[in-house]
Amino acid sequence: MTNRQLFLQHCGQTSDAPLCFEIASAEGIYLYDADGKKYIDAIGGISVANIGHGNAHVLAATKNQIDAYMHTMVYGEMVQSPQVQFAKLLTDYLPASLNAVFFTNSGAEATEGAMKLAKRVTNRTKIIAFNNSYHGSTQGALSLIGDEYWRNAFRPLLPNIFHYNYNEDVVLDGIDETVACVIVEPVQAESGVYAARKEWLQAIDQKCKSTGTLLILDEAQCGFGRIGTLWAFEQYGIVPDILLLAKAIGGGMPLGAFIANKQLMDSLTHHPVLGHLSTFGGHPVSCAAGLAAMQELLKKNIIAEVEIKGALLEKLLTDKGIKCIRSKGLWMALFFTDYEITKKIVDACIAKGVFIDWFLFASNALRISPPLIITEEQIVAMADVIGESVKEVIG
Repeated sequence: MTNRQLFLQHCGQTSDAPLCFEIASAEGIYLYDADGKKYIDAIGGISVANIGHGNAHVLAATKNQIDAYMHTMVYGEMVQSPQVQFAKLLTDYLPASLNAVFFTNSGAEATEGAMKLAKRVTNRTKIIAFNNSYHGSTQGALSLIGDEYWRNAFRPLLPNIFHYNYNEDVVLDGIDETVACVIVEPVQAESGVYAARKEWLQAIDQKCKSTGTLLILDEAQCGFGRIGTLWAFEQYGIVPDILLLAKAIGGGMPLGAFIANKQLMDSLTHHPVLGHLSTFGGHPVSCAAGLAAMQELLKKNIIAEVEIKGALLEKLLTDKGIKCIRSKGLWMALFFTDYEITKKIVDACIAKGVFIDWFLFASNALRISPPLIITEEQIVAMADVIGESVKEVIG
């Protein structure tokens, strides 16, 4: 049997029509399939491969850690150098109040940990989230997802979750002394790169401060340089109480984190002890890869070029028959009339050597989030293929 047949027979599926795209290797911005065909990776593993695939520094750090050890004990009980050094580097580049890192396996687990921390610190149970938000697929994170289509089949979910429309001021009336936390993406990912209004996010921040409500910012996709600054909140003039990170922070390895003030984080150490626990959270190999990835991101000054590259890509795609373009940094949603058109364009792009897909809550939009190391020449090549595919499908 072929790998494709074995995949369909023995691996859990996420849809009834998986792409079945068989990758043999990846390097830089390129993916290579089992037949040796090369593709530009236009989505970067959903904003994971920010520094590209197969970075030499990340590979060396990962191999060195594997040679040293891969697992010793549950997270948080042993002093493990990769965790310590990565936590130190992260907090060096964060505001003073975000000085304690709890590593997890994924963004969904970071969400779960942050929800528990907010409830523990405030002794409240109400949580405010937003329609068309995405924070993970575990049961608690699913309760926060802002789309009933995804939630309904798995009810009952967590109680006391209240959803408001993104970028609308009515949420300010809902934030009071009974709310444990507000969780929000500075830029909504799965609704198609929908950025928060600066004054709206600042008003939420102020209302949270006045009511003792914790503000949680989910930067799983918009952080780590994706929108042109290391952290998305830098562009909004606020500092969250809890910051969620995932995807790109692992340098290609599974890793997430929730970050808060040490005084808040220590509330998970008592009443009960082991208030949050993970066997493989902050795995030393993942942390070694993440540490190396962040060092690369900072050393090569990749972030400084993000907005220039994003502007070039948008210019190249303008007037190509695209209904609407929403962008933030090197992250873009190309909107068309419906999913059927979008799917045909996706298929055409893949056939022409550009790997691309759509958004969970915006299936009529193409997702573009390539590795941040993509060159101007490669951007032109990618835009040419997308433009040709659009013309081929809609004329």
